[in-house]
Amino acid sequence: MTFPPSPDDPGRTLRDLVAAGRFQEALETFGEGGGASVDQEPDTLLLAAKAATRVGQLDLATKLAARALEEFRTKADADGRMQATNLLGALAFERGHVAEAEDRFGQALVLAQELSDSLVAARASNNLASVAHLRGRPDLALSLYRNAMLSYQRLGDRRGTAETYHNLGLTFRDMAALSDADDAANEAVRHASMAGEKALMALTLMGRAEVHLAKGDLRLARSELDQAHTLADEAGDELGAAEVRRLRALVALEDGKSTDAHAEAEAARAVAARYGSTLLQAECALASARALNALGDATAMAERRDEAKRLFESLGAQALLGELERVLPPS
Repeated sequence: MTFPPSPDDPGRTLRDLVAAGRFQEALETFGEGGGASVDQEPDTLLLAAKAATRVGQLDLATKLAARALEEFRTKADADGRMQATNLLGALAFERGHVAEAEDRFGQALVLAQELSDSLVAARASNNLASVAHLRGRPDLALSLYRNAMLSYQRLGDRRGTAETYHNLGLTFRDMAALSDADDAANEAVRHASMAGEKALMALTLMGRAEVHLAKGDLRLARSELDQAHTLADEAGDELGAAEVRRLRALVALEDGKSTDAHAEAEAARAVAARYGSTLLQAECALASARALNALGDATAMAERRDEAKRLFESLGAQALLGELERVLPPS
């Protein structure tokens, strides 16, 4: 299916591509149309920022979303300001600026409530839940995720429903509620499949692989990760593919294959560092440190452990700091 450009609405092709989950094509179309030129409409800038976010181009996405927010403010467009603010929060979260992210999400939620926009309110609640989860507050995270879920289901939003089930699955897994985690992960995959977006399908398959890993089923975890890698690659999602490699490192660790685990973790860490994804880089550093510990390389292990600890502390990631101390106690 192609989307011919409309002379009356130059942003139409971009909107159609983003709606279809064809984010790399959307970015290419945006570039062909002049990119972040001074005459671009803020709606077009915001669409391009969303596409850049989905393929892991965080610097570009932040630049475009900030430009869009500035233009929306100039035009006194509260709806556009709300959406740009929420996206900037998501980008700040991915880049490790958690306090900024929480502030942006809070602003977006207030604007959404003022405008009676249930969809953006659900997104902001989902995002605030992710902050709570990262900071080791699972009860608050579950409450916010469930509020978001009710709105997404009422609106019939497959993407939001899939993302929130995925997040619920991760939270339940961290609480060792594996039956609930399994149910949530299965629902995430089901809704992502109906949405038909490859990067989203990859994300939810990774979530289900994590549950299999927690249950000790390495064969199923590998199978899910193989599918996720194919989908992330087809979607042009390099950060998604890096997350697959991080999870493959964890599977290899459980299987006693420390050399393979180290190689996968380091490859994923390099991608995360290149894209500025702080949380992913920290988790990869921890996986690499675990592999190096198993290989008996104390010096390199200490370097990666220190990196993971520093990044987790900068994120306020209390649960992950606790995991680090548990699996690699200080000598």
